[in-house]
Amino acid sequence: MVKLNKIYTRTGDDGTSGLVDGSRLPKADALFAAMGDVDEANSLIGLAIVALDQGSGLARQLTVIQNDLFDLGADLATPGAEGQDPFAPGEMTLRIIPAQVERLEREIDFMNEQLSPLTSFILPGGSEAAARLHVARATTRRAERSAVSACAGRALNPAALAYLNRLSDWLFVAARHVNAYGSGDVLWVPGASRGD
Repeated sequence: MVKLNKIYTRTGDDGTSGLVDGSRLPKADALFAAMGDVDEANSLIGLAIVALDQGSGLARQLTVIQNDLFDLGADLATPGAEGQDPFAPGEMTLRIIPAQVERLEREIDFMNEQLSPLTSFILPGGSEAAARLHVARATTRRAERSAVSACAGRALNPAALAYLNRLSDWLFVAARHVNAYGSGDVLWVPGASRGD
């Protein structure tokens, strides 16, 4: 259980921040950019939740995803261990596992079965809830790019990277689902403003 009695520690005043193992890196490190982008995506999902019916299945699924993203942040902040599987979860080590990615895939498939097929790219909009989900989707894509960039200097859990990739797909399909099962999607009209 996490217990925080003091919010500020002053340990980051020198421009560094700590990882789970106690090591410190510059706050400008690509790993912290990835963790920050995951945090931003999580915050935007929270903003999307408040635009949904709080009793809806989608709001509950998004709350599960928010918890997953906290686990994912802890995963990124925990360097890989020595041994056969450097990203195995442990009693004190949070890791994203393939089953979490598979859950997202099942939920995507379920939502997608209820949607009409796409005939065009769609613009991020429609309802307020869908627009918020699209903002969370775009930020999740950035988090994925940041995490891939952070991989250039260190190994990261492949399941965490797969989770971010799948989550952006999940958020896209959820936005369509919220837009009246796709009938409220705003379609892209290529070159529509050229005649203006």
